[in-house]
Amino acid sequence: MEEPLALHPVKLYVYDLSKGMARRLSPLMLVAAFGLLQTSCVAVKIGLQSKAKSNSRILGKQLDGIWHTSIIVHKDEFFYGSGGISSCAPGGTLLGPPDTVVDLGNTEVTEEIFLEYLSSLGESMFRGESYNLFEHNCNTFSNEVAQFLTGKKIPSYITDLPSEVLATPFGQALRPLLDSIQIQPPGGNTFSRHNGQS
Repeated sequence: MEEPLALHPVKLYVYDLSKGMARRLSPLMLVAAFGLLQTSCVAVKIGLQSKAKSNSRILGKQLDGIWHTSIIVHKDEFFYGSGGISSCAPGGTLLGPPDTVVDLGNTEVTEEIFLEYLSSLGESMFRGESYNLFEHNCNTFSNEVAQFLTGKKIPSYITDLPSEVLATPFGQALRPLLDSIQIQPPGGNTFSRHNGQS
């Protein structure tokens, strides 16, 4: 009789890099205060509660945060930035604890197979030089890894946001500045093929 495969929990950590400020700032203050902060590995999502009408004239939608995501599996946190794939203990980056934890389910993928998979991604799709704030970022990585492990995608409010922002005049005006920015969240170890981490 075969032994059942062990199940390993898979979580998505969601961080608002603005720590709630994006939701409260006016669009003009946003440009000044967050012009450089929007350089994070993000689906750029900035919002206003009391000034939604003013915001909708500029962006056409309310935005709630500046999102960075990572995948937690096999007792480590894995994320992607301009330095490539990195890992650390859960919550071990300078970002601290996540703002939201999404349970993505369980995986039968062993740690050994997962680390081989990450090595392959790090040598192909998710090299540091492949990073792009809007089109190939931490959220792209989290979505890809979540589907490999569980068959589930991460929430669409995260993955759809870059294209929604870029579809606005405000997003188009900021794109040249934001495209030039490379981000590597602080903390963690760059992932390598030899020992899982370097």
